[in-house]
Amino acid sequence: MARPTSRVLTLLELLQSGGIRTVAELADRLGVDGRTVRRYVDHLVDLDIPVEAVRGRYGGYRLAPGYRLPPLMLNDDEALAVLLGLVAGRRTGLLTATETAGETAAAKIRRALPERLARRLDAVMESLAFTAPPGELATPETGVLLAVADAVRHRRPISIRYTTRDGRRSERVLHPYGIVTHTGRWYVTGTDPEIGQDRTFRLDRIADARTLPGSFEPPAGLDPAQRVLSGLAKAAYRHEVTLRIHGTVEQIRTRLPASVASVAEPAPAEGTDPHTERWLHVELRAERLDWLPPVLASLDRPFVIERPDELRDLVIALAERLTASARRA
Repeated sequence: MARPTSRVLTLLELLQSGGIRTVAELADRLGVDGRTVRRYVDHLVDLDIPVEAVRGRYGGYRLAPGYRLPPLMLNDDEALAVLLGLVAGRRTGLLTATETAGETAAAKIRRALPERLARRLDAVMESLAFTAPPGELATPETGVLLAVADAVRHRRPISIRYTTRDGRRSERVLHPYGIVTHTGRWYVTGTDPEIGQDRTFRLDRIADARTLPGSFEPPAGLDPAQRVLSGLAKAAYRHEVTLRIHGTVEQIRTRLPASVASVAEPAPAEGTDPHTERWLHVELRAERLDWLPPVLASLDRPFVIERPDELRDLVIALAERLTASARRA
């Protein structure tokens, strides 16, 4: 027979699953009567767990937001999902604050697990391997992330203190449209109202974010993720590359994604298939050019280099090396 403490914890687990639970439902799940359910609820309230009663025909009990995190009751699948999520977050740079926070959270969950389940989860963690190296950790401060997210949700302007890649510091106002994660980094995209231009900032380079009075309306049909990718493709780098490639957008994107290059797709002539191969205008910016010839070769599509001439020389040099290797006995 289950002890009262065990039933109280079971009650907490039922309430944590969300929604309103009727007294009859809880009594049936716990194997007790309605009066006992109310007594168990009183035990949770005495522990400062915010259980609130809902009156009415469909009333009962539900777990309300509280001033602190109550004890969490996780089943086997939930515990494994949380631990794997923490591991994946550390690998991809999606954890905020410090890496230590994820490690201490995982350790707390591990200590609270029954030994049977802990051994099984340890086996998963010890046997787990990744094909990709760990992502570069560029995590934003938790306070900055929460402030920016709140401004995005309520369409409020924010003031940020930002440090650029070359160390220049500035304070500016932003109308934030969305937060985007890409290759282990966090970005906020929006419009600078003072200059009327779209801007994208890395959250880990923001030292402070303060909400300002007023509100704004984001553009209709806005896609923050696509805006960030387009911004990255147009960022200022040493070389500006212009190409014409014969193919489809889908074929080009297999080697030159939206975060790397922009593809100008002219409207197809009337009566033609929009997926037909044709000459497309491609632009990208790069700090170095040595990686681009192999990418163009792997596309296996006809292309024309419009600029720079240095890229044309690198492609010719690669072709000569490949030809020499193919003819070697």
